[in-house]
Amino acid sequence: MEKAIQFPTPPWDMELAAQRLKYEEEAWNSRNPALITAGYADDIEMRDGSNFVNGKDQLKIFLTQKLTEQNDFRLKLDLWGALKARMAVQFEADWKDASGQSFHAYGVMVLQFNEGGQIEKRFASQETITMA
Repeated sequence: MEKAIQFPTPPWDMELAAQRLKYEEEAWNSRNPALITAGYADDIEMRDGSNFVNGKDQLKIFLTQKLTEQNDFRLKLDLWGALKARMAVQFEADWKDASGQSFHAYGVMVLQFNEGGQIEKRFASQETITMA
């Protein structure tokens, strides 16, 4: 049986929030859906660009598809602010599609965490550009 991850928990100060966000960035950059979903509540409500996800089962499907289509996916997260159980984050992501075309996305997201430090709401708005 896997050992449950002990996340930093809210209420956040900037240092504690940065620790939790570091886990999130490392999980996404692992490209491992199981590691990523460990950081999300079972009843996650999420918007990622034009994609809407409700629940961890939908999140697993979303991640499997996203990470299959977006090769060499890399994410950078920058904490803008943290208060109580919420964070404001600026992000950048880079990846290539199956043809080798490179993309860059940047945007902002707000995260709301449960008492166990898992993300229960994640809303991201982004702009994606094709790289030459």
